[in-house]
Amino acid sequence: MNTSTVGEFIESCLSSGNGVIPEDRAKRIFNACGIPVVAERAVDPADDPGAVAAEIGFPVVLKGCGNRILHKTDTGLVRVGLASVDEVRQAAREMIDRAGTDLTSFLIQPQLQGTRELVAGVFRDPLFGPVVLFGLGGIHTEVLNDTVLRIAPLSDRLIDEMFAELRAKALLGAYRGARPVNLEAMKRILMALSDLAVAYPAIKEIDVNPILIDREGEPAAVDGLIIVDRDEGEVRRRPPIDSRAFKACYYPKAVAVIGASGTLTKWGNSVTANILSRDFQGEVYLVNPRGGELMGRPVYRSITAIDQSVDLAVVTIPAAKVLDLIPDLRQKGVKAMLLITSGFRETGGDGAELEARLVEAAEQAGIVIFGPNTMGICNPWINFFCSGVHVYPNPGSTALVCQSGNMGTQLLAFAEQQDIGIRAFTGSGNEAMVTIEDYIQVFEDDDKTSTVVLYVESIKDGKRFLECARRVSKKKPVVILKGGRTGKGSAAATSHTGAIASDHRVFAAACRQAGIVQVQQPMELLDLSAAFSSLPLPKGNRVAIMTLGGGWGVIATDLCLENNLSVPDLPPAIIDRLNALLPAYWSHGNPIDIVGENDPAIPRTAIEELMRWDGCDAVIHLGIHGRSILAGRMLDSVGKSDPAYPPKKIEAIKKMVAEMEADYIRHVVALTERYDKPVLGVSLLTNEDMRTVYRFDDCRYQGVFFPSPERAVKTLAGMFHYRQWLTGTREH
Repeated sequence: MNTSTVGEFIESCLSSGNGVIPEDRAKRIFNACGIPVVAERAVDPADDPGAVAAEIGFPVVLKGCGNRILHKTDTGLVRVGLASVDEVRQAAREMIDRAGTDLTSFLIQPQLQGTRELVAGVFRDPLFGPVVLFGLGGIHTEVLNDTVLRIAPLSDRLIDEMFAELRAKALLGAYRGARPVNLEAMKRILMALSDLAVAYPAIKEIDVNPILIDREGEPAAVDGLIIVDRDEGEVRRRPPIDSRAFKACYYPKAVAVIGASGTLTKWGNSVTANILSRDFQGEVYLVNPRGGELMGRPVYRSITAIDQSVDLAVVTIPAAKVLDLIPDLRQKGVKAMLLITSGFRETGGDGAELEARLVEAAEQAGIVIFGPNTMGICNPWINFFCSGVHVYPNPGSTALVCQSGNMGTQLLAFAEQQDIGIRAFTGSGNEAMVTIEDYIQVFEDDDKTSTVVLYVESIKDGKRFLECARRVSKKKPVVILKGGRTGKGSAAATSHTGAIASDHRVFAAACRQAGIVQVQQPMELLDLSAAFSSLPLPKGNRVAIMTLGGGWGVIATDLCLENNLSVPDLPPAIIDRLNALLPAYWSHGNPIDIVGENDPAIPRTAIEELMRWDGCDAVIHLGIHGRSILAGRMLDSVGKSDPAYPPKKIEAIKKMVAEMEADYIRHVVALTERYDKPVLGVSLLTNEDMRTVYRFDDCRYQGVFFPSPERAVKTLAGMFHYRQWLTGTREH
C-alpha cells in the first residue's frame, strides 16, 4: 500500500470539510492498495470528452463526478454504451445541465463486458469498528441484499467463510461459458479493504460497486467511493473486573443484606427469605436503620455495626440513598456490591447521572458494583440463592447471564423443571461496572463451567466482546440469544455498503467469527446447554433417525436437511440385520420406522445398529420415550371400565412399563459413552414428570430428550455448527 498517496487524499478530503473522496481519487487509492481498477481518463468539463472517448475507443462509459455527487446512477450521471463522439458530447451536456456546479469532472471508461457484478466495501460500526462486506453487486445490491459481513481485520479463513455464506455462491463458479471467479484475486481485494480500514480510522465507509468479473474470471473495480470523517477516538474501554470481586459475589463467606425488610412486597424481604431458606453455609447479616429483629435474627442499624468482615453487600434500599453507603462499605472493606435497586440509568436523565456518580465513587473506594437494577444471582453449588425469584435449579455446568430479569426468571424456572444444572446465574442489570464481557471472561477458566449461556440486548465494548468470546469458544461453547435483532442500522449511511449495514447483521457476523452459537428463541438457550453439558459433540453432520411412526421420521428428515444436516442412506449390511428384527413392511431406509412394535428389545437393538454404523455421526430417536404415559392412561381406562380388574395388577404393570423406559434411557446413555456419538431423543408425550436431562451419576454422559423434533434437530445443528468452528472444517 502506498501510504503517502492514501494519507494525502484522506487528509485533503478532511481539510475540505466535505467528507467524500470521489470516484477518480477513490480509485487511485484502490490502485495504491493493489485493488484492480478499470482503465479510465478524467476530463475537465470545459474540455472535449468526445475527443478523449475517441482515443479510448468505442463503446465507452461516461460518468459525471464531484465531491457532492454520491450516487451517480440514481441522479442520471452514468451513461453506458456510448458509441460515437456525438453521443458522448450530448450525454456530457445533459449531465452538466443536471448537476450544475456540483459536477467537477468527467470519467471516461471503456465499456467492459462482464458476466457477473459483485460488491465489496467497508463501514465502521460504533461497537465493533471496521466491518468488511462482500456480495452480489450492481444497481440492485440493496434489493437483492445477498451480502455477508466480517469484522476486520480479516484472515484467509474468514474470507473463505464469506465466499461460502453467499446465498448465490454458485455464481462464483463457472458461469455460462465463463471461467470461475478468481477467488484469490477477490481475496486480495477484501484483504486490502480490511487493511485500509484498520490503518486509517478516519475512513467511515468504502464502497466498491460494482466489481465486474470478465469472462476469464478476473475482477476489476469499475466504480468506487470513500467516506471519511475525523476520528473521534474510541469510547473508553473499561478494564476487566478483578476476579476477586466475582469470588466475593459467587462465593461469599459473609453477606450483608442492606435494606432487609419484614414487608412481604419488598425486595428486602424476598431476597432475605430466599438466602435464609436454603442451606447456605455463609454468614448472613441483616441491615436496616430501624434495627430490631427480623426472621429470628438481629438487625444491624448500619453495616459498620457488624463485628465481622463482610464480602458481599446486597443492596435493596432506594436509589437516592445508595451513594451514601459507599463510605461505610469502604470502611468495612467490602469489595463487591450486588445492587438490586432500580431507578438508575434505565430511567434516563437524573437516574443516569446518579449511576455515573455512583460508579465514580465506587471506583475510588475499590468497590465493584454488580447491577444496578438486577434480579440477583445464584450459585447452586453452595446453595446461595440471592434473588427475588424463588427457583432452585440443581448444581450443574451451565453458566447463565441475562440482561433481562424476566428472561432470567423464565430460564431458571425451566432449568429447575427440566433438571438442567446451573453453574451460576446472574441478572446483569444495567452493567454499570460489570459487563457481559466480564462475565464471559470469568467463566473461561472456571472448571465447573462447560457452557456459557447469554441473553443479551446490548454490549458496551464490541472489540472486547469479540476477543473474549472467541477465546472462550475455543475451550467451551458460548450460546447467545440477542434481543432487538430487528433494529436498523444508521439512517445516515451514504454508500450501498453502509445502507446494507444493520446492527443485528454486524452482531451475527461477530458471533460467527467468535464461534458463538446464536439462537432465535429463549428455549433454544437451555436446549443447547442441556446437550452441550450432557452429550459429546458430533464429528460430522450425518444423522441416523429411528422413529416409532413414519410421519415423524419424514418431518425429522426435512428438518435435518433444512438445518444443514444430512440423512445418509442405510448400507445393505444394516438393512439385512434389521430385516431379521423388524416386520417385512418396515421402511428399509433412513429414517428407520420400527412400525410401533411393542417388543422392548427392538428399539434397543435398532439404535445400537445405528450407533455402530460408521456412516453416521449422531442419532435422533423419536417416540420411544414417553410411551409410558400412553400406557398409564390406557391402564387407568381399564381400571375405570372394569371394576373386576385388580388395581394392584394395574399398578404393577405401570411400574414395569416405567422401569422398561428407564432401562431404555440408561441403555441409550451407555451407547453414547461406548460410541462417543450424541443421541437426542424426542418424547412421544410429556407430562410434569418428564425432563430434558436424565442423569446417571456413574456416567460421563446423560440422556437428553425434547418434546418436539424441531427442538432436537435445531439443537443438533447448533452442536455441529460449533464443532465446525472448533475444527475449522466449515464446508464451502
